[in-house]
Amino acid sequence: MKALIQPVDYSTKTPNEKTASLPRSVTVLGSTGSVGTQTLELIEANPDQFNVVALTANQNVDLLIKQALALRPQMVVIGDESKYAALKDALAGKGIEVAAGAKAITDAAQRQSDWVMAAIVGAAGLPPTLAAVKRGATVAFANKECLVCAGPLMMREVQDSGAQLLPVDSEHNAIYQVFDDEGRDGIERLILTASGGPFRHTNLEDMARVTPQEAVKHPVWSMGSKISIDSATMMNKGLEIIEASFLFDMPEDKIGVIVHPQSVIHSMVEYKDGSVLAQLGSPDMRTPIAYALAYPKRMVTPAARLNLAQIGSLTFEDPDPVRFRSLVLTREALKRGGTAPTILNAANEIAVDAFLKGRIGFLDIAKIVEETLQAMTITPLNDLEAVTTSDTDARRIATDKANACTK
Repeated sequence: MKALIQPVDYSTKTPNEKTASLPRSVTVLGSTGSVGTQTLELIEANPDQFNVVALTANQNVDLLIKQALALRPQMVVIGDESKYAALKDALAGKGIEVAAGAKAITDAAQRQSDWVMAAIVGAAGLPPTLAAVKRGATVAFANKECLVCAGPLMMREVQDSGAQLLPVDSEHNAIYQVFDDEGRDGIERLILTASGGPFRHTNLEDMARVTPQEAVKHPVWSMGSKISIDSATMMNKGLEIIEASFLFDMPEDKIGVIVHPQSVIHSMVEYKDGSVLAQLGSPDMRTPIAYALAYPKRMVTPAARLNLAQIGSLTFEDPDPVRFRSLVLTREALKRGGTAPTILNAANEIAVDAFLKGRIGFLDIAKIVEETLQAMTITPLNDLEAVTTSDTDARRIATDKANACTK
């Protein structure tokens, strides 16, 4: 069995001191998803630099068992309680604590480790991510919904606890790398790049007939089904606008979006003197994950090295607000504030799930989100209860509207 290093008390250390210590103790929330598995790939390639404290997954118990046997964490948690027995039996006698359920995932986030990967997809990732933030951890987050659903609350907890947020989404990670925080008065705007997904030139009539199988085939990135659908509708870029607004404290009108099909420039920061700083790289999530995992240093990754001569040219175009209605809806929700982004996100999760199950059409996704926003009262976002209430109500209304749709 791999020797476990006792957790270190990082409560009195600065964020840079927390992340500079090696070997680094890490927790991975959502270890069986795309981001989680790539995080563990990097950790396994550098076994002397990292000590895994806890791993959590939602349903993929077989992969979680395999990860636990390879990395020997202190604790593993499966969200689906019906799979607890299988997990417990497989890890019996291995000296690994086993638990199940949503509360246990939050408990894993609270367990002492200095670095946490928050990679649970959707609003379900909010409670454990918030728990990690509250204890002052360095949190690398690939879950944009945490800031979309509860941006003001999350950033307030970050400030109060002394936690550090390191964005893993390639766009926000790119901005983080070229954002001059000390000279932020010189920043004109942020520019998020978007691949445009598989339908950037598809007319609305054809988009109405898109199947789930077609929509999940992203032309550049390899992602999970929900994120792939969000890319196809460009809802992902809208959510990233909201996320960037809270993370970098920038107003909505200072955040632009440009379609860049090659996905080589991952995002840019424009300064008031006319300079534009960009972060470039091959479209490989292991690069931003490694940046967050090794921060403030850098680590070697197996990502392909960028060859601009081979690529030849980079192209750009403005996104079509008619074809991609989600971009308009997210900007409106951000400007309305309060619980509007929470409602938007919840309705989108319900609509995407309904589309993947073949119950609604592709264009119905944005329609359901818009109708749910219109049907609900926007309230102040004062606490987590407001988030939970709005999220629950929005899911109920969006479900009703999805049930009423006919393909």
